[in-house]
Amino acid sequence: MTDGPVVAVLDYGIGNLRSAQKALERVGADARLTADAGEIASAAGVVLPGVGAFGRCTEALAESGLRGIAGAAAQQAIDGGRPFLGICVGLQLLFEGSEESPGREGLGVLGGTVAMLPGDVKRPQMQWNRLDAADRDGVGGRHPLLDGIADDAWVYFVHGYAAPVGPDTVATCEYGSTVCAAVASGTLWATQFHPEKSGGTGLRVLQNFVDRLPA
Repeated sequence: MTDGPVVAVLDYGIGNLRSAQKALERVGADARLTADAGEIASAAGVVLPGVGAFGRCTEALAESGLRGIAGAAAQQAIDGGRPFLGICVGLQLLFEGSEESPGREGLGVLGGTVAMLPGDVKRPQMQWNRLDAADRDGVGGRHPLLDGIADDAWVYFVHGYAAPVGPDTVATCEYGSTVCAAVASGTLWATQFHPEKSGGTGLRVLQNFVDRLPA
């Protein structure tokens, strides 16, 4: 435990959630793996990691009782409230649904449907890839998620599906086509890549998130 801001890492039994928790601790957060509604409500920030199939993640969120809490926290961040960070499938869950699991609804706080990586590429993309800052539709400049990130930075991906590239996309990578690598809306940030597995670049992304949390 650190003296940094408390971050609630939502514990819904999917994947190695502790790797995200430990990476957040490395950048100064008091990161707590929790499914306790009271602890989540009082945290300075919320993190939703995710690995594996979209449908199984939606089921696990519901079974843990965290689906409504996650959706409300994400919407609060979009509205400019408490910061929220999604990681990998945690990004995909923010959208309305996924071609991977037809009929399974995402949190729906961002519009669009997650789709299979297009073209003649190996799926999943399981590799390091270069991160490119996206054109922010006239907003100008790099998003704060990318503060201190080099133009030629590489990060680690493991995914066969990706969110649509749209107005909320703040970073992309090239993998047969231009692929959504990170989104942001209000104080909601999310990465398709794994910052906890992406060395110094990934830690800097997490540091940028923690630095924006209220003390």
